Amino acid sequence: MPNRINVTRSYLPDKDLFIRYIDRIWESHYLTNQGPLHEEFASKLSDILGHINVTLTTNGHLSLDIAVKGLNLSGEIITTPFTFVSTTHAITSNGITPVFCDINKSDLTINADLIESLITEKTTAIMPVHVYGHLCDIEKIDNIAKKYSLKVIYDAAHAFGIEKDSLSISQFGDVSMFSFHATKLFHSIEGGALLYRDKNLESVFNAYKNFGLENEETVEYIGGNAKMNEFQAAMGLSILPHIQQIIEERKVITMRYREKLSDISGIHYFTPDANPSILHNYAYMPILVDNEYFGFTRDYLFEDLKKHDIYTRRYFYPLTSDFACYREISSGTNLSVARKAASQVLCLPIFNGLEISMVDRICSLIRNVSK
Repeated sequence: MPNRINVTRSYLPDKDLFIRYIDRIWESHYLTNQGPLHEEFASKLSDILGHINVTLTTNGHLSLDIAVKGLNLSGEIITTPFTFVSTTHAITSNGITPVFCDINKSDLTINADLIESLITEKTTAIMPVHVYGHLCDIEKIDNIAKKYSLKVIYDAAHAFGIEKDSLSISQFGDVSMFSFHATKLFHSIEGGALLYRDKNLESVFNAYKNFGLENEETVEYIGGNAKMNEFQAAMGLSILPHIQQIIEERKVITMRYREKLSDISGIHYFTPDANPSILHNYAYMPILVDNEYFGFTRDYLFEDLKKHDIYTRRYFYPLTSDFACYREISSGTNLSVARKAASQVLCLPIFNGLEISMVDRICSLIRNVSK
C-alpha cells in the first residue's frame, strides 16, 4: 500500500552503521545476557539522560512490571485511565488495585489536584503518565508523594529526550520507564528502560529481569525474563546519535500542522513547548475534535480520512477504565474529563520523512471534510 499514510513509521538508521554493530555481535558471539553492546547502550543512555542509573529490558511493559516488583509495592496505586492498557496491566498483574484519577483538560495528564483525595491507607504509589510527552505536574506530585511516603513511577513511554529546566525528566520521581518500541520516537526495535537515582535498585531490577537470579546458586526473587538482546542494543546505538535530528525534523512537521490547523473551528491542538522551561520532543500530534464547532464527530473524521488513505489513531480510546476487565474497578469513579477527551482525541500522522506537502494535504482534508 504505497499511498497509505499511517500515524507513524519506524525510523531506520544508516544501514552501514547498523551493520558495523552487527559485525561486532559476530565477533563477540554475545547475543544476550548483558553483552558488550547492551552495556555500551546503557552507558550512553545514562550519559545523555543525566548520568543516572539505567536498567535495559526487552520492552516497556516488562520495565513497568519490574519497577512495581522492585519497589515492593502492594495495595493500591493511583494512576490515569488515559493511557495505553499496559500501564494498568503492570499494576493489576502484580495483585495491586489501580485507582483511576481524572485528567487535566489542558494537557490530558493526571490531575494532580485530585490525587490527594484518592489516597487511602492502602495506597503505596502514584503512576502518572507523560502522555504524548506532555509533562505531568511533577512538582505537585513530588510534594504529595513526600507528604504520604509514596513511591512515584513515571510512565515516560512517550517522553524520550524531554527536559524540564535543563534536566532530563528521568531525574524526577523514584523511577521513570521509557519504551523503545519500533513505533516510538526513539527505538531499539523492541525494548525499554528504567531510569532511577537510587543505585541500590540496580541489583534488584537486574534480578527481576533475569528470573530472580542473584548468581548461579541464589534466586532471591520470583522474576521473569526481560533481558534486552544485542540486536536490540545495536539498533538503539545506531539511532542514538541522530536523536536531535529526529526531534528537529518532527518539530518542523508539528509547526506546519499548527499553522494549517490554527483557524479550523472545533480543532484543538496542544503546545507544551510554549512553556520556556520545557524542551519538548514532538513525538505525537494529538488533536481534539469538538463536533459542536467542527460540525462532525472525531469518529466521522477518523473514517473520512481513511477514505483518503490517511490512517490516524484514536489514542486513547476507549479509556483503560472502560475495558471489560476494569469496568468493575472504575465503577462510580468520576472520569468526566478523561471520558470526553477519549471521545475527541485523534493522533495525526507524524514521523521522520513525512513530507510537508502531505501535512498540507492532511490539513486540507480536515478542513474540507464536510465538502
